[in-house]
Amino acid sequence: MRVPLAGVIGCPVGHSRSPRLHGTWLLSYGIAGFYVPLHVEAFDLERVLRAMPAMGFVGANVTIPHKEAVLSFADHVTEKAQAIGAANTLSFSDHGLEADNTDAYGFLANLQSGAPRWRGANGPALVLGAGGAARAVLFALAEAGVPEIRLSNRTRERADALAAEIAAPIMVVPWEEREAAADGAALIVNTTALGMEGQAPLVFAPEALRSGTVVTDIVYTPLETPLLRAARAQGCIVVDGLGMLLYQAVPGFERWFGRRPEVTQALRDAVLAP
Repeated sequence: MRVPLAGVIGCPVGHSRSPRLHGTWLLSYGIAGFYVPLHVEAFDLERVLRAMPAMGFVGANVTIPHKEAVLSFADHVTEKAQAIGAANTLSFSDHGLEADNTDAYGFLANLQSGAPRWRGANGPALVLGAGGAARAVLFALAEAGVPEIRLSNRTRERADALAAEIAAPIMVVPWEEREAAADGAALIVNTTALGMEGQAPLVFAPEALRSGTVVTDIVYTPLETPLLRAARAQGCIVVDGLGMLLYQAVPGFERWFGRRPEVTQALRDAVLAP
């Protein structure tokens, strides 16, 4: 019997914490299996995907810049991956390669864990950024029943294009009006890289943040971004971005290794360890 293999495909991929995440679960549950980082260039992507089943791989996660490209190589694309326009979770079987997206699930699960009283019906949401992560977030918010999604991006054209692709009640807001768009919002989500270590900070006036608003950031390095720090000081309900990484990994691990894992404080500590 082969030992099941899984991994994360990206370019670059050395920074990924997914190997530590899945490795912690494998060790905790005593499962014979391995999860490895796979640096794959774009021109090699299809060849690598075709070879993986013969090497013992049962699945893989996909990260930047391959999340959209893998859809064209899949034998089956789930409805969710089709709707989002990207895949982050692949499974290999006798039926071929299946591409799925668990980012939307991970986002909502993290949000509901950190802000249990939040519901889509609570009110409008402001989403900052129109990149790949924003696709899954917009889909998740629409699925949760958010009545109005305000989308703001530094490049207006990109926000317009994304709003046209995602079936959701989206209103595009100019970047310079992002703070005004926070008025009356029940939820604010930063999907940009602004505020990440090594990146410029996200400029957002603290006075635009209202007490009781849920504020979350998909960035988790640092765990408390300047946006979350300012939101906490204003009395907002703050949800960090690490949980999205942890929860999006749950469905894939269950498919590949046969056990549904739990997201615990011990897991968070292991993933964050130096």
